[in-house]
Amino acid sequence: MRATFMYGPGDVRVENAPDPVLREPTDAVVRIVRSCVCGSDLHPYHSMPAAEQGTPMGHEFLGVVADLGSEVSGLRRGDLVVAPFAYADNTCEFCREGLHTSCPNGGFWAAGDVGGAQAEAIRVPQAQGTLVALPGVEEDSALLPSLLTLADVYGTGYHAAKQARVRHGMTVTVIGDGAVGLLAVLSARQLGAERVILMGRHKDRTDLGREFGATDVVAARGEEGIAAVRELTGGRGTHAVLEAVGHLPAYEQAVGVVRPGGVISRVGVPQYEEAPIGFGSLFGPNITLTGGPAPVRAYLETLLPAVLDGTVEPGKVFDLTIDLDQTPDGYRAMDQRESLKTLIRL
Repeated sequence: MRATFMYGPGDVRVENAPDPVLREPTDAVVRIVRSCVCGSDLHPYHSMPAAEQGTPMGHEFLGVVADLGSEVSGLRRGDLVVAPFAYADNTCEFCREGLHTSCPNGGFWAAGDVGGAQAEAIRVPQAQGTLVALPGVEEDSALLPSLLTLADVYGTGYHAAKQARVRHGMTVTVIGDGAVGLLAVLSARQLGAERVILMGRHKDRTDLGREFGATDVVAARGEEGIAAVRELTGGRGTHAVLEAVGHLPAYEQAVGVVRPGGVISRVGVPQYEEAPIGFGSLFGPNITLTGGPAPVRAYLETLLPAVLDGTVEPGKVFDLTIDLDQTPDGYRAMDQRESLKTLIRL
């Protein structure tokens, strides 16, 4: 099969790789029909140490079940399925608590001996607990882009809002106009936020954010951006801040715009080791810091119906579609801000 590997900064290649096979009775093999490039893939794209052996890439996919282990039930060969970006058994105590990313029998795509999803096929451990069938959806359905967002970016934006305890009447700031930030806007509005301030600099993206429900846009960064949000909120700041970037300046903006008693929810993969959490920043004003990798599997059944009936269209975050062999171009387009999120069609 063909699969994507990263060899170092800016060095992405699509190469021949062994076809995946069943290894455990709980496995499935899935033929991938849609994948994509994630904003988090750009972190190693900038900083991965160069290596002679490539690292498999990709963690978001829709596919068709090609083979099933003997212990997998509830799925059939030929089923179109969506997979969250972390696999899990969906039965352990952590999964039952909605923390699938902490499943002791789980893990992440492109880690260990599990392949990446920017490929023609993939082995799926814990298939019964991980894969969610999409009955009635065809391989060429116009719904596929929106369904693909359920693998990561929509569920991650929703997780940001859920962890921040967003509810009716609240004012929320979203930091970041990438796909996760835009879908955090959508999620905050779905959960009842009255006002959503989107902090982002790219008008084409913030226009989509307004379509998803942002009531205000602040393009300024740093102290200027903080002052603008404070002015919009009468100096008080916002009840919740959803940080979808992962860099320290974004966290510092979050601290600057959250109101006393508020919540900062971080879902941007942190690219820093330390952040201020002292008396003046969080402790004194009773601010809660939360977030983490989204247990997307926990939200799939909640978010799926509105995607299937067209009530929401999170797939609008995809603005470039490519074939698998063009994946290196997809990385470059996202890195150069020519694409918000790139869809890979197989």
